Amino acid sequence: MNNLFKYSLIGLVTMLLALTSCGNSRADTEEAMQKNPEVGEMQKEGEVKEAMLTEAQYRNLNMKIDTLAQRVMKQYVEANGQLEVPPQNEATITTVVGANVVSIEVIEGDKVSKGQTVAYLSHPNIIQKQTDYLNAYSNSQFLMKEFERQKTLYDAGVGSGANFQKAEAEYRASQSLAKGLEAQLLQLNIAASGVRNGTIYQQVPLRSPIEGFVQKVAIKTGQYVEPQTDLFEIVDTHHVHADLMVFEKDVYKVNVGQQVSFNVQSIPGKELTAKIYSVGKTFEQNPKAIHVHAEIENKEGQLIPGMYVEGRIEIQNFETIAVPESAISSNEGKKYIFRADREGNDWSFKPVEITTGPHEGDWVAISFVDSVGPNTTFAYNNAYYLMAQMKKGDAGHSH
Repeated sequence: MNNLFKYSLIGLVTMLLALTSCGNSRADTEEAMQKNPEVGEMQKEGEVKEAMLTEAQYRNLNMKIDTLAQRVMKQYVEANGQLEVPPQNEATITTVVGANVVSIEVIEGDKVSKGQTVAYLSHPNIIQKQTDYLNAYSNSQFLMKEFERQKTLYDAGVGSGANFQKAEAEYRASQSLAKGLEAQLLQLNIAASGVRNGTIYQQVPLRSPIEGFVQKVAIKTGQYVEPQTDLFEIVDTHHVHADLMVFEKDVYKVNVGQQVSFNVQSIPGKELTAKIYSVGKTFEQNPKAIHVHAEIENKEGQLIPGMYVEGRIEIQNFETIAVPESAISSNEGKKYIFRADREGNDWSFKPVEITTGPHEGDWVAISFVDSVGPNTTFAYNNAYYLMAQMKKGDAGHSH
């Protein structure tokens, strides 16, 4: 019995020591978890929650480490469209009479000034109008002298009132006819003064009504053209602007004065800027969107009406914490950036959960699920590689 009691006492003492040791271990663990929640997570789940890089790996990956700072971010409304010019900066050249094309003086793409000749026309009808004007003018001059003679007689009381009134009516009618034919010659770019001096023009010039570039030539030499037929199209590209379509859901965000950034295929890799000067008040139905017109601020290269435009309208500026896209990695539906710490000669990278906000270029606005210290350093690149390294560590670690 004494031996049995002795062995039982020894067993009881051993059990109490084991319980005390277990309690101390649990207390130490809880204290560590309070000091470092991530350590607690790792111990609780039995997982490796970091990626380790040697100094050589760190250099080879060209890792970029820095603290986080506030960055001005911009919010945009996406809007596509095309380049346009106002109606007053486009012109179609026609002829007022049927005629044959004698010569064409320009080709598509040529720059022309206001009043420059683009083609010459000829036709017997044009010659006939000049002779009609010359006859009407000569007759008007004769009737003017007869009117003045009858007026002098009438004023002196020796002329008939009926003769005076007839002379006046005939003169006024001939004067109107001559002026009407003179106006027609002006439309044909024929100088009436030259016709009055006896010159009959065999050819008449077609002139550009505006400065710009020849966009279209719709005739050939020798071709007969009907009156009011479109012969040339001239566009003044100095006033080319971006005509963007903004969908109904974004209309309330867009206002006059906002900045627009856009690209065109004729200038690859170059971002152009514009400022909104007009917002449409009626919807196009297919698709349901309004026209927004923006004046281009840095015109360069070949900006031709009709070119497709991919634009972004800047609707808001705000300051927030942001990181490059290469600093963010995803895992199981959550997003992370990696906290960077030096451990001896190696580097430790631990994932910190974040939520993401608007993008601007390669930068992404972020916010942390849990707060972090202001001097904490993070990896600015290679996040996907670090996540892969961490998962490889998890896979090789037994639970």
